[in-house]
Amino acid sequence: MSVDARGTARRYNGWPRFNTVIRTTIVLALSWLTVPALAGAAPDAMLFRLYLTDGTAVVSYGEFSRVGDRVVFSMVLGGAAEPRIHAATLPASVIDWTRTDRDAASTRYQWYAHTRGEDDFGRVSDEVAAVLNAVVRGQNRAQALDAAQRARATLTEWAHDHFGYRQQDVREILAVLDEAISDLRAATGVAAFEVSLVARASDVALEPIAGMPSVLEQINQTFHVAALTDAPAERVALLQAALRLIAEERSVLPPVEAANLRRFAESRIREEQVIDRRYADLTRRLMTQAAQGASRALSGDVQRVLDRLPREDARLGRRRPDVVQALRVSVQAQLDAARRLRLLRDQWAIRRSLYSQYQRSVGVQLLQLVKSQPALEAIRRLDGPPPEMLRTLQARLRGGAERLERVQAPPDLRTMHELLLGAWRFAEQSVNGRYDAARTANVGAAWEASSSAAGALLLLSRAQQELRTLLEPPKLQ
Repeated sequence: MSVDARGTARRYNGWPRFNTVIRTTIVLALSWLTVPALAGAAPDAMLFRLYLTDGTAVVSYGEFSRVGDRVVFSMVLGGAAEPRIHAATLPASVIDWTRTDRDAASTRYQWYAHTRGEDDFGRVSDEVAAVLNAVVRGQNRAQALDAAQRARATLTEWAHDHFGYRQQDVREILAVLDEAISDLRAATGVAAFEVSLVARASDVALEPIAGMPSVLEQINQTFHVAALTDAPAERVALLQAALRLIAEERSVLPPVEAANLRRFAESRIREEQVIDRRYADLTRRLMTQAAQGASRALSGDVQRVLDRLPREDARLGRRRPDVVQALRVSVQAQLDAARRLRLLRDQWAIRRSLYSQYQRSVGVQLLQLVKSQPALEAIRRLDGPPPEMLRTLQARLRGGAERLERVQAPPDLRTMHELLLGAWRFAEQSVNGRYDAARTANVGAAWEASSSAAGALLLLSRAQQELRTLLEPPKLQ
């Protein structure tokens, strides 16, 4: 808000009066280094309480973290000299966040006060006092005003950035600084100025600092977290960690109580294992049925498996939501595959007559190539065949490529038709090349014929495979 500087100047007339205010500020800054009362002595480790909605609480070793709808924290599970830490998670919905956040703010405040608070506050107080000393010693009022404003800026956010520590003291120092700045503005002829509002941290309600839980408390908290967590693997890991702790600390636990705790943990682990086996059996059974229906393109059968999944889950107590979700996704994938296969088979049924007609058109040429395979193998190995057989093959293959070129292959069979045409040309080239090599005893020509024969055999094999695949009904991939 705007303040008339002339009224302030009449109240503090002259520089000596300002120096008195500054000296008062310095005395306050240096004298208020008192340690605030804490709710309890800080333990060796920084512990937080996670208050639960059921009224109980668990201890977190160090800071906890809220990630989405989950809370990640560390539990103490044994280790008298050096605490052994076990990572755990809980749904955020089971946390009483009002109490937890209030307790966390108190813990951070008291830990800061116990460790660094007074040193940090002492340093900032010394910095402000040094600035104000420079203001008192100096004669330039404009420079003094700038220095006082810098000192105020240093303090304005300090308490907010330091867990609200000593914020009442900071506010009182700021009040004195504001009065000094008001005098300086009036002395330097500033007619009006704005008073900045101080960013104030919320007052921290101090609560007793959490102590290291006893062995029995650690075990009971572990059982409680295991009951609340929705991750089966983590639940079993917590129960196993509790069993280990019971075995390690049997000397400090009454024998009867240790036996009861051990039986409780073992019974819960067996129960989890039984549930795992039941859901594993459910997964195998439903996936087998879904896969069988999908392989026969019976989407109705797969849909019935998907519809039965909620009922089967309810029968088992809805104890493994993650398993059920994964199973639902897998069965849905089988349903999509069944529908896709149904379309492919319908397409194949429509085109089957075209495939059969094509097979009749090229059947003679294909048969000729198949009969020529032994001779082509001999040419590939540079081992014959005799000249009279070569002449027979030349007559058999002559003109076949041109006849194949005249065949109109369906669009789906064009690739296969190109393979067959290429195989024929390679076969004809290899037979002619082998005959010329035999007539001239040219080894180089024989090797070229061998390469052509290898190409013919390879393309023929691929063409036969393509044709068999197209003539058979589509199968689930």
